[in-house]
Amino acid sequence: MIPAREDAFELLKKYNDNDSLVKHGLAVESAMRHFAKKFGEDEEMWGIVGLLHDLDYGKYPDEHCYKAKEIMEENGYPEVYIRAMMSHAYGICTDVEPLSLMEKTLYAVDELTGLITACVYVRPSKSILDLTPKSVKKKWKQKSFAAGVDRQTIEKGAQMINMDISELIAEVIEGMQKDAQKLGLKGDL
Repeated sequence: MIPAREDAFELLKKYNDNDSLVKHGLAVESAMRHFAKKFGEDEEMWGIVGLLHDLDYGKYPDEHCYKAKEIMEENGYPEVYIRAMMSHAYGICTDVEPLSLMEKTLYAVDELTGLITACVYVRPSKSILDLTPKSVKKKWKQKSFAAGVDRQTIEKGAQMINMDISELIAEVIEGMQKDAQKLGLKGDL
């Protein structure tokens, strides 16, 4: 079965009534679609994996990834989607190591989308459309800024896909800019 994006989005909303968690799923979806296109991979599959990576977090944070695996299995998602979702939390709450390019990319972009979103919220324009990698790098160095973002995970993910941090940041910004309106990050521009 090849899951439909609309069904995946409804599933995400069913288990996450927090708007921030839904928007985070959308942000990771945008980044994953961008990278799939860049790498010549399946944009639909990569996007759905990004969208659903935190499927269970809203209702089952203590069972993160394991409850999502159960939900995805019940809904007929292929193993490749489930394994990718599990791998995004490697070393945090699962022992599923990212192996495929899709898994490594998800691991690299997940936390970074959160940092980028936080950077947008403190900009005068409140827009991702004028956000530069340099601005994100400046905030990166401030450990108290978006303190919940695990910068080490982002660095490990960047290494996994053979990309330096500045390039990774630029690519994720570009991917998220394409969906600025949907992500609530268009701001005043």
